[in-house]
Amino acid sequence: MAEEIKKERKKRSLSLIQPTSVPTLGNYLGAMRGWKDFQDDFDTVFGIADLHSITVRQDPQKLRTQTTQLYALLMATGLDPDKSILFIQSHVPQHSQLAWILNCYTQFGELSRMTQFKDKSQQHSDNVNAGLFTYPSLMAADILLYQADVVPVGVDQKQHLEITRDIAERFNGIYGNVFTVPEAYITKTAAKVMSLADPTRKMSKSDPNPKGTVYLTDEPNVIMKKFKGAVTDSEMSVRYAEGKDGINNLMSIYSAVTGKTFDAIESEFAGKGYGDFKTAVGEAVVAELEPVQKRYNEFMKDKAYLQEKWTQGADLAQRVSQRTLDKVMKKVGFVLK
Repeated sequence: MAEEIKKERKKRSLSLIQPTSVPTLGNYLGAMRGWKDFQDDFDTVFGIADLHSITVRQDPQKLRTQTTQLYALLMATGLDPDKSILFIQSHVPQHSQLAWILNCYTQFGELSRMTQFKDKSQQHSDNVNAGLFTYPSLMAADILLYQADVVPVGVDQKQHLEITRDIAERFNGIYGNVFTVPEAYITKTAAKVMSLADPTRKMSKSDPNPKGTVYLTDEPNVIMKKFKGAVTDSEMSVRYAEGKDGINNLMSIYSAVTGKTFDAIESEFAGKGYGDFKTAVGEAVVAELEPVQKRYNEFMKDKAYLQEKWTQGADLAQRVSQRTLDKVMKKVGFVLK
C-alpha cells in the first residue's frame, strides 16, 4: 500500500507598505522587486497600510489616488492576486479591532521607546497624536492576524518586529498558544539606495529635494535628468572607495540592475568620465523600470479591474483574519455573536 505523502505547508510571509507617496527606486530595489519571488516559496500576504498613513495628516483625495496607484504598482512588479492575498488595510476591519485589544496588552514604556515615534514626534510636533504613539499595536495586529511565520524586514526595521514578538509572547503567556510568534526575514538587498542629491542619506519618499529621489512612475527623461545631475566627486575615477559616497551609490544601483560586480564596473568605465557612467546608470534604471511602468499604466487604465482585485483581496484577508480574531475574543472573554 503506497504511503500517503502529505504536502508540507508553506510558511506564511507578510509585508505591508504605506501609500504615503509613490514608491522610490530604493523601495523597489530594497524590497518590492524581491516580493514576487516570495510567492513561490511562501504563502504570501501583501497589504497597503493606509490606516498607518493617517498618523500624519493626509490630503484625502491624494491618499485615495496614491492607494490606487500603489495597488497597481504592486501588481505591476509581479504580485499576483490569484497567488497571494493582496489587500488594502482599511478594507479589513479586523485590523482595527485586534489593534484595540492588543493596545491593552502593550506597555506604555515599550511604546515610548520606539524610534519611529520619537522621530515623527520631532518632525510633526504640532500633531503628536495617540495613533502615532500606539501604531505598534496596529502593526502587531497586521502581522498576528494572519499567523505570519516570517516578516521580511531590513536590518534597520528589526525593532518594529521585536515589539510584535513581545506582544505575541505576552498574550500567549496569559492565554496559551494563540499567536504564531513571527521571525524576521532579513532581506539581502542588492543595493542600499542613497539620495542622488545627498548620498550620505537614504533615498526617501519624503525628501524635500526632488532631484535626490527616483520614483517608480518617473518618465524616462526625468530619470535620466536626475542621474545626470547626481552628486559625485572631483576625482573622476569610477571606483568603490571610502569618501566617494556619490560614486559608491551609483555603482551599487548599477550593480543591482545589471548584476555586474564592482570590479566589472570599474573595468567597464576605466578611463571614462563620470558623464558616461551616470548616463549608463540612468539608462540601466530606465530599462529595469520599463516593463513595470508599462504594466502599471495598463492597470491604471482599468480601475474596474483594480477594484475587482482589491475586493477579492479584502474577502480573502477577512476570511483568514476573522479566524484569529474569533480565537482572541473567546480567550479574552468576549461573547461571540
